[in-house]
Amino acid sequence: MSPEAKPHICLIEDDEILGESLLQRFSLEGFEVDLWRTAGEAETALCSRRYHVVVSDIRLPDRSGAELFIELSHRLHGLPPFLFLTGHGSIDRAVELLKAGAADYLTKPFDADLLVQKVRGLAEEYGMLGGGDAGQLGISQSMRRIAESLPRLARHASALLITGESGVGKEHVARQFHQLAFNDKAPFIAVNCAAIPESLLESELFGFDKGAFTGAGKTKRGYFEQSDGGTLFLDEIGEMPLSMQAKLLRVLQDRAITRVGGEETIAVDFKLVCATHRDLKEMVEHGQFREDLYYRIHVIQVRIPPLRERQDDIRWFLRHYVESFNRANPQEVRRIDPCTEQVLSRYAWPGNIRELKHAVERACILSPGPLLDAEAFFGEGLEGGDGQGSLSPSLADYLLACEKNYLQIALEKHAGHMTHTAEALGISRKTLWEKMRRLGMHHDDTP
Repeated sequence: MSPEAKPHICLIEDDEILGESLLQRFSLEGFEVDLWRTAGEAETALCSRRYHVVVSDIRLPDRSGAELFIELSHRLHGLPPFLFLTGHGSIDRAVELLKAGAADYLTKPFDADLLVQKVRGLAEEYGMLGGGDAGQLGISQSMRRIAESLPRLARHASALLITGESGVGKEHVARQFHQLAFNDKAPFIAVNCAAIPESLLESELFGFDKGAFTGAGKTKRGYFEQSDGGTLFLDEIGEMPLSMQAKLLRVLQDRAITRVGGEETIAVDFKLVCATHRDLKEMVEHGQFREDLYYRIHVIQVRIPPLRERQDDIRWFLRHYVESFNRANPQEVRRIDPCTEQVLSRYAWPGNIRELKHAVERACILSPGPLLDAEAFFGEGLEGGDGQGSLSPSLADYLLACEKNYLQIALEKHAGHMTHTAEALGISRKTLWEKMRRLGMHHDDTP
């Protein structure tokens, strides 16, 4: 969203006094606002116009704002963020909507300044990212706090250190930080320090002049130069050799580089984002990381929790990646079996989001039917191979044990009645019977 563009707000409020009051306030704050009294009117507008934020009451005369959000989230790609206004009695419903992907909510009576602040932040984030799911970090409280802090960090911080286990999405946070700090034309240069041999790292970072060494047939700009005016993302900074750490520190201090084999000093200006899964403080104590560089890059630290610490995000990401597959393959729509989704949401996911994404993609591709049950995540064709992107045996064992236990509890709850159990699980009686047969569960009832 360009600085001169007005954020376009879809306001859904049937209370005439509150609606007009919010319309005037948003207009005074520089927003372009469309006010709709019913969910039906808003639905028509959202399907035909581009908005940056939707501010909606939950209770509307024709159907609830919650129903409107759920329906549109399944139909529209790139749905703008929804912020709900709710009374005290609807807070539980608002929290459920956050878990389903809504951006935020405020309880009535609310602070108008806070509402404007939240809407402005959502509009900036959605507009700069071009819409869609790319900017969504998760729905858990910890990830929402990170998302809320990024616009402020992007405005003021010149260096950012992102820590967390492998696969938690450190580069995704770095890219969002970049998008909030710069326009789309600014460069984002990502460098995996662990993937470049030590002998080549200096020439890759600093570049080289023609004739600097054998094979240097032409001048090459390094990553420092390429990131000028944008963001340099150094992933796995803890793997950078000590000799190169000293040279990186000099660049950060002088904001200038000299290419390998060159004499000219070249000014560079970029925001630096570093990421690591290692404990840099501990590495400093063991002499494996320079203390002066540590304090130079440790201006602001953002820790991304592992997926096992944010269970709400697991269910959201499961649905997110299934929906992404469905949008790309409308003729092969998939859905996750409810009991399998519940089991997957309790799994520890040691590979974090990367493992979850690969698991869902493989299940969607290899599943013979539209229903993704536990078997789809470890069935025939998923075992063996080189293990790259495949599911670990621990996940397969976990799914089997949990699904069997889950079905047993459901059957006991309904006194062994197959039809009632299937209805409670949201699956057909035939599917339940096939699951039991596959899991070696016996029952007197027959299909």
